[in-house]
Amino acid sequence: MQPLSTALTICAAAILPCFAAATPMKSDRSALELVVLGSGGPRSFGRACTSYLVLLDGTPRILVDAGPGAFLELGKLGLDISKIDIVLLTHLHIDHSGDIPGVFLHRALTADGPIRFNVFGPAAGPGFPGTKQFLQLLFGPGGAFAYEKSFGADETIEGVDLPVGLDSPESEIVSEGNLRVREIATHHGDCPSVAYRVEYQGVSITFAGDMDASAVPNLEHLAQGSDLLVVHVGVLDPPSSPEILYTLHTAPKQLGQAAHAAQAKHLLLSHLSPAVEQKQNQVLQSIGKSYQQKIDFARDGVRIVVPGAPAAHKATF
Repeated sequence: MQPLSTALTICAAAILPCFAAATPMKSDRSALELVVLGSGGPRSFGRACTSYLVLLDGTPRILVDAGPGAFLELGKLGLDISKIDIVLLTHLHIDHSGDIPGVFLHRALTADGPIRFNVFGPAAGPGFPGTKQFLQLLFGPGGAFAYEKSFGADETIEGVDLPVGLDSPESEIVSEGNLRVREIATHHGDCPSVAYRVEYQGVSITFAGDMDASAVPNLEHLAQGSDLLVVHVGVLDPPSSPEILYTLHTAPKQLGQAAHAAQAKHLLLSHLSPAVEQKQNQVLQSIGKSYQQKIDFARDGVRIVVPGAPAAHKATF
């Protein structure tokens, strides 16, 4: 297997652009930035599970998923999460939500006053609780970690269940000054799932989350013109991955077509499986047949400046 940094600098074919690894950049270049806390999938193979932070004017404000390893990466990066009050859960699989208790506890123990989390996520489905119930099972009376609300700062955790039918219309769930967050239902096999678009000062990041191919039209709609589109690549093109995985994930070829249809300006590939890591050039060639813009593979700890309006002030870390 080629080292990640080597593979990303190879021009896979004449039709493909050169792919440079995403690298940390100075935060005063844009109002909107992304920090990857975890870029892996459900197995433990050296990457934290899926999690991201969105920074507004250099300050972490929005947490998108919190898979196992997110808590550790926050500490390694020395991130100040004192302003995080919006949490966007794409779905409730363990590799996307397992570190929620740890992250919330850290926030509570380091706060200097009352805190509030507004947690958005999918409504219930067979075998899965809705987001409200999920939070009650963790932090509510009689919940697994009911003590947590009384262990640090005065804490309010408010859950919001979002529609999960593919025919559900897109909706705006946050509207605050120059900040907008929109969502639309996706489909991840039998697990209810949601995609999100964060817009700030006219710059946007769309998070596809885990989804199968039936959700591609909804993603294309939500992601139109996104400055950064984060997609999850857990499989290779058929027939190179087990058939059952295609009921859960979208193949690289289809992701490239979706990114092209959405006219996204930059594509970040995350939720990487060992098979994808071993076939990076193959994945790039497949996506690049449709999508000709910038492509990066995610890695834990990377910080990406989303070009657009300049930040109001420098980062706090």
